[in-house]
Amino acid sequence: MTTKIVLLGAPGAGKGTQGELLCKTLGIPKISTGDLLREAVANRTPIGLKVESLMGTGQLIADEIVMELLTERLAEPDCATGYLLDGFPRTVEQSRMLRDAGVVVDAVLELDVADQVIVDRMSGRRVHAKSGRTYHISLKPPVNPGVDDVTGEPLTCRADDAPEIVLKRLGIYHEQIRPILNFYEQLPEVQRPRIQRIEADKSLEQVQTALMDALYV
Repeated sequence: MTTKIVLLGAPGAGKGTQGELLCKTLGIPKISTGDLLREAVANRTPIGLKVESLMGTGQLIADEIVMELLTERLAEPDCATGYLLDGFPRTVEQSRMLRDAGVVVDAVLELDVADQVIVDRMSGRRVHAKSGRTYHISLKPPVNPGVDDVTGEPLTCRADDAPEIVLKRLGIYHEQIRPILNFYEQLPEVQRPRIQRIEADKSLEQVQTALMDALYV
């Protein structure tokens, strides 16, 4: 049995932490399109060079480029029994592209957290810029304050974690998420995934239990 999951949630809802724990429990890889783009740039692949040039001029990365990286990754052997998509799809068009690429989704899980809780959470977030690893000063602190566990390099605060920017990003998320859920809800029954909203303003353990229940109960 495969377990192919789309994990949705607003910025700061806990997708990264909960996704890693869920993947460890299920024995499947967590696929982040952001990680794929960073790896392509770091490895100087043809797509990576193109992405780097686009980023250098402030241009958005086309969905077609992201999909090319994603479909290559999903064809690797460790995805044969399932995977978790983190941060993709973000739009209805990306959802359609997944479907048209033959990517069958078994479950769409949304982590639901109140906006003000997210604002409070993100003010304490710290990031290792090169890898994308994230920490939180109280919820998920690094072993040594202020530095990355793997490299020992300094952690930074993202500019977009400022409260006013977080609220703007949350507004955009709320506008985007309903159409994505509608897209999956309206698929033919044979293609329709299990769709579940998870109250995620709880302990790590409680949210993990709720995620597993959503998948298998």
